[in-house]
Amino acid sequence: MSQVHFFRGSLLVGVAVGALLLSGCATPSPAAEPGGAPGATAGTGGGYPVTIDNCGTDVTVEAAPERIVTIKSSTTELLLALGLGDRIVGSAFLDGPLPASLEEAGADLFVVSDFVPGQEAVLGLTPDFVYGGWESNFSAEGVGERAGLTDLGIGSYVSPAACKGEGYMPDPLTFDSVFAEITEAGTIFGADEAAADLVADQEETLAALNPTDADTTALWYSSGTDTPYVGAGIGSPNMIMEAAGLTNVFADVADTWTSVGWESVIEANPSVIVLVDATWNTAASKIANLEANPATQQLDAVKAKRYIVLPFAATEAGIRNVEAAASTIEQLAVLDPTTAN
Repeated sequence: MSQVHFFRGSLLVGVAVGALLLSGCATPSPAAEPGGAPGATAGTGGGYPVTIDNCGTDVTVEAAPERIVTIKSSTTELLLALGLGDRIVGSAFLDGPLPASLEEAGADLFVVSDFVPGQEAVLGLTPDFVYGGWESNFSAEGVGERAGLTDLGIGSYVSPAACKGEGYMPDPLTFDSVFAEITEAGTIFGADEAAADLVADQEETLAALNPTDADTTALWYSSGTDTPYVGAGIGSPNMIMEAAGLTNVFADVADTWTSVGWESVIEANPSVIVLVDATWNTAASKIANLEANPATQQLDAVKAKRYIVLPFAATEAGIRNVEAAASTIEQLAVLDPTTAN
């Protein structure tokens, strides 16, 4: 999600570790083809070395990373789904509990920080690679800047869905974009076959979804009380709602998430409200806010308690987006059985 949550930094230290990768500046790569890995080129004869154009940074991987730090649930869950849990030496900034399907794979997961760890904590794990969910994870106050990590022999990769630079920010994010990251991660981490299987499973599940064909408008309410923070038109919220057959009332805003006024929400008067549930900002607290506010309590969705609740970790671009769309369809059918196909 947009970089608006909490960060904690630590004192930077200069500790050198084993070298695997080199990074540098690169020009934007072409848009990803469905299921493809944008910007990835393999060495002669396939396999390693592999060079990735990642958010404008060239990443060259000489061999499969063996000691990986993951930041955000999306990156952690993807590596666990690829069967690479034994290579994760530390995770941080998880957005919620693992889904049941990954609990066993992540049973021994070491969480180094509830937020973005400082570089000192990361270097103490002697990683050879850091996989971050947001570009802002790689800052002087966070795990360290990407160039600095390269100087220490540590490779880095940012979820392409979170790239913000011109030519790199998905516009809009699509399921093909999400699947392309799975494929690219398989290439980087030496799990091509597992990545191909995961993409095939996700594509099959997505194709089997039966979205509502009713004319149903929706507000994606992420956070905020005085000023709501909502899903806009080019990020994962809109992608998930579209897959469920919902019409995003803020689809015309060219951003992933955005802040709006309650006046705009009231004017839109959505049929349903999608609530993101996080431990620090629960769906229940948002419902309480909607139902206590004299203005929003008059919304049709609030009066009818037409709420759809999705866990935070399933709503940022990642392997749980198809699941989130399916859950949205199921919950919508319970709210109004006449919308079920």
